[in-house]
Amino acid sequence: MESSSPPVPFPLLQAPVESTYRACTIPYRFPSDNPRKATPVEIQWIDLFLKSVPSFKQRAENDPTVPDAPAKAEKFAQRYTSILEEFKKNPESHGGPPDCILLCRLRDLILRELGFNDIFKKVKDEENAKAMSLFEGVVRRNDEIEDSEKRAENLIRGILAGNIFDLGSAQLAEVFAKDGMSFLASCQNLLSRPWVIDDLDAFKNKWTKKSWEKAVIFVDNSGADIILGILPFARELLRRGTKVILAANDMPSINDVTYLELVEIINKLKDENGKLAGVDVSDLLVANSGNDLPVIDLSSVSPELAYMANDADLVVLEGMGRGIETNLYAQMKCDSIKVGMVKHPEVAQFLGGRLYDCVFKFNEA
Repeated sequence: MESSSPPVPFPLLQAPVESTYRACTIPYRFPSDNPRKATPVEIQWIDLFLKSVPSFKQRAENDPTVPDAPAKAEKFAQRYTSILEEFKKNPESHGGPPDCILLCRLRDLILRELGFNDIFKKVKDEENAKAMSLFEGVVRRNDEIEDSEKRAENLIRGILAGNIFDLGSAQLAEVFAKDGMSFLASCQNLLSRPWVIDDLDAFKNKWTKKSWEKAVIFVDNSGADIILGILPFARELLRRGTKVILAANDMPSINDVTYLELVEIINKLKDENGKLAGVDVSDLLVANSGNDLPVIDLSSVSPELAYMANDADLVVLEGMGRGIETNLYAQMKCDSIKVGMVKHPEVAQFLGGRLYDCVFKFNEA
C-alpha cells in the first residue's frame, strides 16, 4: 500500500530525533571547514561515486524498457559526472554540501528523469531465481545445527555472506560480472573474527536467554542477500515466537529489493501449506519503508511502517547502505543490530578495518 501521507520519524529512534539522530555515519565535513571548498573526505567520496558511473551507464544502456536507451544512458553519465565535478569546485551547489544520501539521491533522480526506473531488474530477477533454488538447502543446513548459539552464528554469517551481492560497489559489480557468486563459498570465506565491529558473542548470549516479541528488519539487496541471508534469519525468529516485519524500499534503487518484489518472493518460497520451509508465516509482514534509496534516513519513513513498528523490541538494519554508511550510530529505544559487509575502501578506512570486513553491532536497550 503506497502512502499519500507525509513521512514521519521512525518511532524507535531515541528522542528528541532532531538533536540525537544524524543519518550519515561518516562526516564529510566539520563546522570549521570552509563551506566553499570541498574537503578531502568529500573529494574521496565524490571520486567513489564517479568510479561507479560506468557500471550504471552500462546497465542503463541495456535497459529494454527504455526507448533509445544508449543515448539516454550517455546523457545520465554526462549529467551525473558534471554534478559530481561541480561539487568538487563548489560543495554548496546542487543542494550541497554533499553526503552519501544526497549523492545517491541525485544519481537516482537523474536516472528516473530519463525514464530509467529499474536498470537492475534483469539481474535482480536472475539472482532471485538462483537464490530461490538454494533456499531449502540453506534452511535445512541451519535446522540441522542443534546448538542454539552455533545456529545463531550460522544465521548471522549467512546474512553477511548474502550481503556480498551488492552491485552498488564498483569492485563487486566487476567481480560479479566475471564470476557470479557462490553463497556457500562466501559463507566459508568471510574474514576471520574479530571483525571490525564484533558484538556477535554478546548477541549469541542474549539469543539463548531472550525471545523478542516483535522485530523490524530493514532489508537490503535482492538475490542471495534477502533470500539466503535475511529470510532464514526471519524464519528462525518466527519459529521462536517473534513477529517479524520486513521493511523494504518503496521504489527500485540499484539491486535493492522493493516491498512488492519481496511479497512476490515470499509467496513463491511458501510450500503447499503456505509455510516457509515448514514454519508458519502468519506473523510475517512486509512493509513499505517509504524509502527509495540504497541508504536510509530514519527521520523520514512511511506512516504505515511507523505504526507497525511502534511496539517492536528489536530493530535490525542490514547492509552497508542502511546499517553502516547510514545509521551505524543511530540510538534506538530497544535492542538493535547493525549488520553488513564493508564493501568500500573508504568505509574500511573510516572504521579502521579491512575491505570486506564485517560489521555486527549489537546494542541492548
